[in-house]
Amino acid sequence: MHELDFPHCEHSKDPLVSCALEGVASVVAGIRDVAIVVHSPQGCSATVASAYDHHEIDFTRRKIACSRLFETDIIMGATQKLKDLILQADKTFQTKVLFIIGTCAADIIGEDLAAVCRTLQDQVGAKLIPVMAGGFRGDAYMGMDLGLSALLSFIQPADPAPKQSGAKKRVNLILPQASENPTWWADEAWVRSVLERMGIEVFASLPRDMTLETLAQVANADASILLSHDAGFVFAEALEKRGVPRILQDLPLPVGVENTGRWLRALGKHFGTESIAEAIISEGEAKVVEILRKRGLMIIPRYRNARVAISADCTIGIPLIRALFQELEMIPEVLLFRSDSPQARRLLEAELQDLGIEPKVVFGADGWKIKTALKNASVDAVLGSSWEKYIAEELGIKIAFDVLNPTSRDLYMDRSYFGYEGYLHLLEAIGNDWEAAFRSKEIVWDKFEKKETKEATRDTKI
Repeated sequence: MHELDFPHCEHSKDPLVSCALEGVASVVAGIRDVAIVVHSPQGCSATVASAYDHHEIDFTRRKIACSRLFETDIIMGATQKLKDLILQADKTFQTKVLFIIGTCAADIIGEDLAAVCRTLQDQVGAKLIPVMAGGFRGDAYMGMDLGLSALLSFIQPADPAPKQSGAKKRVNLILPQASENPTWWADEAWVRSVLERMGIEVFASLPRDMTLETLAQVANADASILLSHDAGFVFAEALEKRGVPRILQDLPLPVGVENTGRWLRALGKHFGTESIAEAIISEGEAKVVEILRKRGLMIIPRYRNARVAISADCTIGIPLIRALFQELEMIPEVLLFRSDSPQARRLLEAELQDLGIEPKVVFGADGWKIKTALKNASVDAVLGSSWEKYIAEELGIKIAFDVLNPTSRDLYMDRSYFGYEGYLHLLEAIGNDWEAAFRSKEIVWDKFEKKETKEATRDTKI
């Protein structure tokens, strides 16, 4: 890989990924009947709230308590304040589990969350789970891994009894929320629909609107599918050690026609449902061709040889490379990924070798790296979020596709990016942004209005 080097970037400038606290909270937000005690200044509770926003969980279902640390607490210590809050939260929320989450402030103090939880466990009804998630420990993806690790203690050993003959196969879906698709739950719904058609049951979506009872039984599933290329690898491996194999791990996620076909065929082969997989592929490809033949006649001539930069997470960004290069005939010139993991690097390297291309690559991209890479590259378009759209305008790059989170696009309906219909959703957004880029923004309408007023005055005098 042609990885760009930034030797004088010792610190992050304009980080695009939040801290570990939001990652942990995004995991906890997907579990029912739990509450969060965040040991932090009051601002960190807003970070936790944003994780619930990412799940679209309203305020009536959020149980969050904050120790609201002040300067004196940082200097003098706040252990007793935390203990009092835990007792109050247990009495008020009456949930089965309390996650006691430490932040940067708790890290600086050196708060021993585990000791506090051991001391209070016999005094409360909820199970206390300590998680130190200060931003010093990493970004939101690292936080997701921390949150998933905290769930391992809830998982019971698999039932040793043999399964009944003819019983449905069951699958766990891991981290559907670790995606920059603004309506990521639509991608999860597409995966569920495909599995259902193959006669496979989704046992649990970890963690997406799941109960603690379901979490306890996830080791009884027949396989796990990680729906992220950015996080969740360690958790998937831990489940594998408990007898739940991870499948489809060496393939990009199903974004684009070819990637979706590859993914579905591998899924069908694993479960012995090849004929159903081929039927889904045939129907999906026919739908894409039919729609584009009627409504996207200029789609290939429009994009052919357009040099594009992709700025995304690895979950959406890696599969997009093949979709743009092979199916739209664009040239991926720069790849800017928000995360960095050995697994994503291996998958990306395999994809680039298979495609025979050598774009410039950046991992762990922040705002400064993205702007610098785009400034030094020669690209016609940037595919990313509304943030990259503003950067593209500043740098004089005319075309920017605003398809990822955070987006300024109005979204009233859930739109998947996975699968064949999801690919059409992406193409529609890209097509509309392409058209908008060539609409003139230089017309000064006031000039015409003044001219019309003068002509009207002259006619009146005559």
